[in-house]
Amino acid sequence: MRSGLFWLNDAQWARIEGFLSLKRKGAHRVDDRRVISGIIHVVQTGTPWRAAPSEYGPAKTLYNRFYRWSDQGLWKELFALLVKAGDPLEIGLIDGTIVRVHQSATAQKGGAAISPWVKVAGEEQPKSML
Repeated sequence: MRSGLFWLNDAQWARIEGFLSLKRKGAHRVDDRRVISGIIHVVQTGTPWRAAPSEYGPAKTLYNRFYRWSDQGLWKELFALLVKAGDPLEIGLIDGTIVRVHQSATAQKGGAAISPWVKVAGEEQPKSML
């Protein structure tokens, strides 16, 4: 087993396992603990789903389970339950926000300069803008 991978410990899994057993529908799934650990690892590190470490199982399984449970609202319910219990998983902040900026959008030639978009009161408009 490689180091640097995230794994739910026994106490963390005990808090989640009961909740998941209530939400199970359909056929028996592969090891939920392994899959949830893999999902948390991918979300925390920002690794693409297809590059998820093989120790967590097939990347397609991680991807499908994450999005299927998202559509069902399971993640929202799970985190609400954990917050209500007042005992966080101590896995760190999970944030899906991604802000991508093209490299040419970072600054203008000569460094970053603030260009005003709004005319300030009492300021003359440049003649080039007339």
